[in-house]
Amino acid sequence: MSPGDFVITPSMAWHDHGNHSDEPMVWLDGLDIPIVQFFDASFVEDLDQDEQEITQPPNTSQALFGEGLLPVENSHQGSCSPVFNYTYEKSRAALQTLKQTCENNPHHGQKLHYANPLDGGYAMPTMATFLQLLQKKFTSQPYRSTDASVFVCVEGSGSSTINGQVFSWGPRDIFVVPSWQWVSHKANTDSVLFSFSDRAVQEKLGFWREQKG
Repeated sequence: MSPGDFVITPSMAWHDHGNHSDEPMVWLDGLDIPIVQFFDASFVEDLDQDEQEITQPPNTSQALFGEGLLPVENSHQGSCSPVFNYTYEKSRAALQTLKQTCENNPHHGQKLHYANPLDGGYAMPTMATFLQLLQKKFTSQPYRSTDASVFVCVEGSGSSTINGQVFSWGPRDIFVVPSWQWVSHKANTDSVLFSFSDRAVQEKLGFWREQKG
């Protein structure tokens, strides 16, 4: 895990966290607990040791599934993406290519969703995750949708006007755009925003809708 990386913790998978550096580390957990609890399907099971045994070398999932190639005999199970770490280095490079080759979307700038390479859908079945580039001095047109979204500024600075109120942001700042509230973003410098929402679930259930101003 490095700054800006999107890391998945799949459902029903043992996981533990560690910091091997000499500095404190902070990351943002995006959880689907409210949805899971609504279906009364939440539980926790403790492992009988502090750290699980490491059986695969680092970046194995990236090598098998994240390079535009798939194993001939795919044994991956589950509905989450088999790519567990979407590195910021590669994601940022993709945004930079879009900046150089594609016009800005008037409502989103340059925006990509993290995809499951097995089916092209969202990386997680209950959460949609995105990364977008807002070029310097770009102001997006008003937009709203039914999924409440959590945004994190990865780099750059700017502001977002949400339901008429202006919120300034810079690196590592977090802000929320509630469901069906108008939002527009303004970038002071080239800026990158990460965001996640329950759009993946809403689309499956036929609830999701958007409106462009």
